Amino acid sequence: MSLYDQSVVKVSLAPAEVTDGTANGTAVDRGVNGGMQDAMLVVTTGVVTDGSHAVAIQDSANGSTGWAAVDASQLTGAAPTVDNADDGAVFEVGIRSTRRYLRAVVVTTGSTTGAFIGAHIVLSSPRNAPVTRA
Repeated sequence: MSLYDQSVVKVSLAPAEVTDGTANGTAVDRGVNGGMQDAMLVVTTGVVTDGSHAVAIQDSANGSTGWAAVDASQLTGAAPTVDNADDGAVFEVGIRSTRRYLRAVVVTTGSTTGAFIGAHIVLSSPRNAPVTRA
């Protein structure tokens, strides 16, 4: 089977300008296709003019409450902090969370115009393959 048959990409934070404050991504359900065993956060940037943009990965049992940072021991690599040296960058972080729902969070400080940032979650290793696409 190909990568296409075994993975799906979900948007958590649609690419947008972020300025001071917290941007919480939408919940991504790992329960699709009988359960996706692996996940990877992919963060992309456009123009980054100023500020510090700390990316975090959170998980939840139900997708609406109880959001908590995924422990570093469950990550391969580290969630990035984006600054003005990161125009047009791509960051990847492996996730081995045991909770069903994932989301990206960006906390921005010290910005005037901020940055364009997007975050997608790649789900793979389905219990039922090939994956079904909605």
